[in-house]
Amino acid sequence: MSTEPEPRDTTENTGPGTPRSTGRPATPDDAGTAEPPAAAEEAAGAQPEGADPEGAEAASAEAARAEAASAEADGTEPDGAEAAADGTAREAGGEGADGAAEASGTADPGDGEAAGQLSEAQAELAAQKLERERIERRKAEKAAPITAGAKLSGKAADLLAAVRAVEGGATPPATVFDAPEAAPRRAAPEPVRRPQQVAAGVAGPAAPAPDAVEDVRRALTDGGAPEALAPQTAAALGEGAGRRLREDPWQLLRVAGVRPEQADGFARALLGPDCSPDDERRGRAVTVWLLEQAALAGHTALDLPALTAALGRQSVPDAETAVQNTLAEGEALAFQDALDEPGAGRPASAPGQSPAPVPGADADEDEADEASRPVRVLVGLERHALAEESLADALARVVNSPAKDSAAAWEPAAAAATGGTAELIRAVAGNGLVLHTGGEAARAEPAGLLAAARTLGLRAVAACHTPDGRRRLAALLGEEGGAGAGDDRSVVVTVRGLLSGAEGPGRDVEGAFALDLLVLFDAPQLDVESAAMLAESLPDGARLVLSGDPGVLWSAGPGRVFADLLAARVSPQIASRTPDPGPIGELVSGVGIGELNQVDAPGKEIVIVPVRDAGEAVHRTVQLLAESVPRAFGVAPEEAVVITPGHGGAAGTRALNAALKERLNPGPGRFGGFDPGDRVAYSPEPGRTVPGRVVTADADGLHLSCAEGSVVVPRERVEQAVRHGWALTAHQAVGSRWPAAVVVLPGDAAQALSRPWVYTAFGRAERHLSVVHGVEQALARAVAEVPAKRRTTRLPVLLRTQVPAAAEQAPV
Repeated sequence: MSTEPEPRDTTENTGPGTPRSTGRPATPDDAGTAEPPAAAEEAAGAQPEGADPEGAEAASAEAARAEAASAEADGTEPDGAEAAADGTAREAGGEGADGAAEASGTADPGDGEAAGQLSEAQAELAAQKLERERIERRKAEKAAPITAGAKLSGKAADLLAAVRAVEGGATPPATVFDAPEAAPRRAAPEPVRRPQQVAAGVAGPAAPAPDAVEDVRRALTDGGAPEALAPQTAAALGEGAGRRLREDPWQLLRVAGVRPEQADGFARALLGPDCSPDDERRGRAVTVWLLEQAALAGHTALDLPALTAALGRQSVPDAETAVQNTLAEGEALAFQDALDEPGAGRPASAPGQSPAPVPGADADEDEADEASRPVRVLVGLERHALAEESLADALARVVNSPAKDSAAAWEPAAAAATGGTAELIRAVAGNGLVLHTGGEAARAEPAGLLAAARTLGLRAVAACHTPDGRRRLAALLGEEGGAGAGDDRSVVVTVRGLLSGAEGPGRDVEGAFALDLLVLFDAPQLDVESAAMLAESLPDGARLVLSGDPGVLWSAGPGRVFADLLAARVSPQIASRTPDPGPIGELVSGVGIGELNQVDAPGKEIVIVPVRDAGEAVHRTVQLLAESVPRAFGVAPEEAVVITPGHGGAAGTRALNAALKERLNPGPGRFGGFDPGDRVAYSPEPGRTVPGRVVTADADGLHLSCAEGSVVVPRERVEQAVRHGWALTAHQAVGSRWPAAVVVLPGDAAQALSRPWVYTAFGRAERHLSVVHGVEQALARAVAEVPAKRRTTRLPVLLRTQVPAAAEQAPV
């Protein structure tokens, strides 16, 4: 039996609520499929590897404008949250707020609450009127044909000149990017953590108000879109979602899984003859959508030529103007990064070093050299850009700030240790930031460092990516039960628990972690936003150790923090020489260097099961998990895992989980296809998977028992956020290990395979690995020839300017 693969449904780490394209706005019936759009895939150079849908900044700005107008009329100031929301509004938002304030008049302070309410209503009406006038004015301007860029001025005109300069091979004008740098962000003080925050960290976002959902449902119905999208749309667009959809139907693109052609159909139904491909609103929405798709693929920004080319493929007539309008509205940011190339201006320097001085060169020559250096123009979403810059600032502070204790105090501990542990202790003694690489067995080295630091009386904490990683590290340290067993101030925590305050040492009065040393395991899983929050929260003088296996799949979210730091050489790097033991360790080590070796497995630690088609692959997988592995190795089905390249296809997670449920826990699926005892994978947010088991279901929702605590998933989110969990993708499984793993390689998934994927999937097994093999030579070819997909990031460039002499002190 041959199978026809589903359309490119191999996204590894998107949440289950990412629908695939069906030519219509996606519905929850499509949950779990993540089809990377061709245009964004080409622009980003990779398939999406993570999902990071954002709330609606524009809605916050609109609410802030109305509040600001009301505050001015009442003679009061908006509070901190409103002021922060107001900061998201750009020039147009500021004008609207001012106009609303003028239209509302100035209220007499003695008029009381009624006058304040009246002024607020007038301000809202005036703001809406100004917004309608602005839209009509822009429509009128677009009615007559103009030459691209002819009516642009100021920042937009400068950016257009920069675009054309880059396309022509010249250097863009420096004035395009002369805006003052934003002040570094500082972690705000947080309240004292409480143990009950654990459940809140797993529960996911709160559902939107019923009135808001109903308003959105009416707007979707008017535009011919499925009503089932209403909860997702209301959550994505925030306050006033229904009104925003009617004013700008392309805002539907902010909902995960909706594609431009689907949003176009929705806009045609709402706008009628006023809908056109050159609508400014469409250009801005598609630009943001492409940047979001690039973020799913791991990019923090896109090269400007790649972005404009992708816009052209999405039928945006004037891609340059669309980018300019997006920048003008503050929905994206542009950057100019200098490139170090031999022969370009001054001599090229090693990564992390200052450019070599030119003897006899004066200031004018230096300026001329800088002007002649090649540059690249990047465009990215604001939250990713700010996170990357904040991360660079925080890491530079960690590298440059002196430690609170002397390096000599560490020498007795280093002398008592051996091998890689001693080397790591000495590196940490003299440096604020240290990188450590190695496999599973190498985790003993940073664990030894942690124990030594605690012996010295330092406040040392270890953080892992998953609860299973925390459990394994706690066992390695001899800590019974891990971080959650009675003592919530344990030294072993999860990254999410540390950031939320539910685990770890808490924070001091300045908002920084109350610790002296943070050892972060599973470092390749850090995305740029999580890494920025962690680094910003470190106190001055604290040491940071990032430890991980560079061969595994990168983070679900945008960025490649660990790989960027290794490439930039901003700190000492300790490479462990401790190999993973046994036949599985030998096989995985070979995959890491691009070799698929024949490994002796006398105890049947590795078994290859050839199959002809996807149907046979599903049958053999069920047989292995339910019968063969328990009988031969004493590993129960709930202690093993099935890993496959994608969610779709005849042997994807959906097909495998359906077959495994029928065999291991049959039932009618009374609650959204689930029954008590079902093994599930819960995604409280895209890119994050929490394994669990169904306990029961009632009017409140689906009750799950997870490693991080009990969770109740609301009824409306079950279809979007919960899937069966006997079979996972490699991205969902990374950071955890099982006694036995069954890796399924159906023939239709050959194109999804890569060296990091195979390395990650095979490495999830501790005692036994079965490979259901249906891709023939494609497996060896993927291991030898398909490396990790490129991600566009700015972190190495940002670090190079802030840690100028790092390469000289960074042994490998």
